[in-house]
Amino acid sequence: MAESKKKSAGSGSSAKSHPLVSPTTPALENEVLSQEQLEALSLLQLIDLIVAKLPPRHSALMDMVYLRDRVAEVEEINDQARQTIEKLDAVVEKLRSPAFRVGTLLMPVEPDKAHVCVSGTDYVCRIDPQLPLASLQVGQRVLLNEAFAVVQGLGFDRHGPIVRVDELLSGGRLRIGQESGLIASVLLRSALLAKEKIKPGMEVRLDANQRAALEVIGVGKRIERALETVAALPWSAIGGQDEAVQGIRDTIELPFLHRGLFKRFEHTVPKGFLLHGPPGCGKTLLGKATAYNLRQQILTETGVDHPEFFLHVKGPEILNMWVGESERQVRDLFAQCRERAAEGSLAFLFIDEAESILGTRRAGRYSSILSTLVPMFCSEMDGLEPLQNVVVILASNRADLIDPAILRPGRIDRKIKVNRPTQEGAQRIYEIYLKESLPLAEPKEVMAQAITETHYARTVDNQFLEITYRSGKKDFLYRGDLGSGAVIAAIVERAKSLAIKRSIQTKQETQLTREDLVQALQKEYSENDLFPPTDITEDWLKLTDFDPDNVIKLAPVRPRKKDGLGSGIV
Repeated sequence: MAESKKKSAGSGSSAKSHPLVSPTTPALENEVLSQEQLEALSLLQLIDLIVAKLPPRHSALMDMVYLRDRVAEVEEINDQARQTIEKLDAVVEKLRSPAFRVGTLLMPVEPDKAHVCVSGTDYVCRIDPQLPLASLQVGQRVLLNEAFAVVQGLGFDRHGPIVRVDELLSGGRLRIGQESGLIASVLLRSALLAKEKIKPGMEVRLDANQRAALEVIGVGKRIERALETVAALPWSAIGGQDEAVQGIRDTIELPFLHRGLFKRFEHTVPKGFLLHGPPGCGKTLLGKATAYNLRQQILTETGVDHPEFFLHVKGPEILNMWVGESERQVRDLFAQCRERAAEGSLAFLFIDEAESILGTRRAGRYSSILSTLVPMFCSEMDGLEPLQNVVVILASNRADLIDPAILRPGRIDRKIKVNRPTQEGAQRIYEIYLKESLPLAEPKEVMAQAITETHYARTVDNQFLEITYRSGKKDFLYRGDLGSGAVIAAIVERAKSLAIKRSIQTKQETQLTREDLVQALQKEYSENDLFPPTDITEDWLKLTDFDPDNVIKLAPVRPRKKDGLGSGIV
């Protein structure tokens, strides 16, 4: 076909220059051509040969010119038809050819061979010599022809299943579990992840054949609950909780500062402790102060600075309507702590409102989320993977609602009671909040002592609750009996707002006075004059840290009509 095209093109060009003159004609005019030579000529060349042999002015010359034009038209039509047929043949050939296969390149074997996985089956395939081996990377998709030879690189897949990394193995391999519906298996790192820092718990995307990890997705739905910086809270900044502070220091600081003694006596280091007591008494504050002070103590004793990792979790945040999601978050909390502890950080897991997720399990017809959360928490604390250098701190207003399996020795080894502050402790708290940087009318010690005496005075004006016992006896709870660090902080803040308002009204710079504190005290307790119905008196008394035995009724003390706001500070 190509030869005929060339002949046609040559004859066409000669016809354009001179229709009846061919470049080959003079040389062949007086020669007798053999059969082979004649067959090598095209029709136009044969016509030109015949015309060259005719005498000049021959009568058949015009007929030959007409014949030659007709033959040229037929040749042109044949050439176009030939080209169309060739294109159709090429299309049919492509449609009839077998489908190419797409595989994942696992590793090169030899300069001209590669280990490829296709639909779960491994092959050692030849590589097209025209395809440079350097252009192929591990984990990349490759195109294989019907002979299973690699003929083209297709780049990296952009889709695929997502799995969680359970363990890092030698040679950069990754072990995955069964959480994603896949069998536990070992993966290769693709060339994209060769230098990527991967940690257990991260999620990675696999190729279509599920043999290589292509991309780090992150940590699936991991909520960052860690405090970026733990506030500087020395023990001296916490007032009214000397016993609780000493209990925490004995539980946490001693094992870190005196490891040799604990090892000598084979004394087990407590895994965690429970801070329980009424609300607003500083349980969360004590947890944060534990992390800060332990770091400072270790730095002072050993000269080594271990950064603290404080994971603050509110119990209800973990609860999730989807099956298994709450348990996954519990596993993730402990995984984060283990990772940071392995890096040398002081890891603290602080769970506030612990009774909401670690409550007592109850048998019943319908399953509860607690029936799976509590066992998961227990298995994380003392499971096969040891919990080393991680301190678990639970805080709760209702420790009686936490499952006994959590509070047993070996898990939560210490139970530290956070009591309401005494009058001396309350004065110390007042002094902390009445800072010297504030515009105080008197020294903070004098003002703190005065407001504390008014707050804790067992007078008629300070009567807050009336209690009726089964015997018929009545008693009173005073404002000081229901005091807490949160209440004291609220009183000081309210006094500040009163001083600011007075300064705005008088358009003069004013100071914080005793009267502001007294007025704030009255308003704070008047706004908190909310009481539960009688049928839940027992639960309410437990929440306020009072023994509910023999109590049948609680009632607020009605305010007495007086000219002023009550007794002032003497």
